[in-house]
Amino acid sequence: MASLILGIIFIAFTVFSVLPAAPLAWGDNVIEFLKGCLPVLSAFVGLVAILIGIADIKDKKESKREEIEAAKTSK
Repeated sequence: MASLILGIIFIAFTVFSVLPAAPLAWGDNVIEFLKGCLPVLSAFVGLVAILIGIADIKDKKESKREEIEAAKTSK
């Protein structure tokens, strides 16, 4: 329950801080940060996707190998 309340407080602060009429008005800074980190973030997500794909291919090969071995032992 405490984490839910804390999450709501953080979201409310975030919305308040990026509003143009708010005293902080960090909206422009947030946009600049997002523009700067987007290429790095997309590279990271792409790398993770490649690693997941490689692991999936390895799992499928291992699964197929186990099925073949199970078929051989059941005969």
